[in-house]
Amino acid sequence: MCHPPGVHPVATLGERQAALVAALLGAGPTPDGFDEARLAAARRALLRKRAAAAAAAWPLLAASLGDRWPSTFARFRTGHDPVGGLREGWQVARALRERGELPAAAAAELADREAELDFDGQRPPRPRRSAGLRRFARRMQSWGGS
Repeated sequence: MCHPPGVHPVATLGERQAALVAALLGAGPTPDGFDEARLAAARRALLRKRAAAAAAAWPLLAASLGDRWPSTFARFRTGHDPVGGLREGWQVARALRERGELPAAAAAELADREAELDFDGQRPPRPRRSAGLRRFARRMQSWGGS
């Protein structure tokens, strides 16, 4: 069997695929046989796509950071598996809050999400049991009820 230059013949397809995925996430070096510049371009494009998905799920967070959003997202999510825009944005917001760097509008957005959903940082967010009551109370207040 012929192997590409630099690819060790005992590396399995699965091992090579895992190395490529790690490199695309920024969690590993460029595997042998891949062009560094092209892989870096693909890595940046995938990170931009993930940042856009997180911005769609967290509009106040992204807007409050403005031009810093892509680099802030990259700072906290490079090297981590993609887990969807909602969860990734949540993890960025929490990381910024821990550092005292979360803008006020984003802090309000995070507080609203944490009132509505339970997210442990690992599993997908789930609705909180009392979220419906809080929504009802907010609606009553907006209608002039107390």
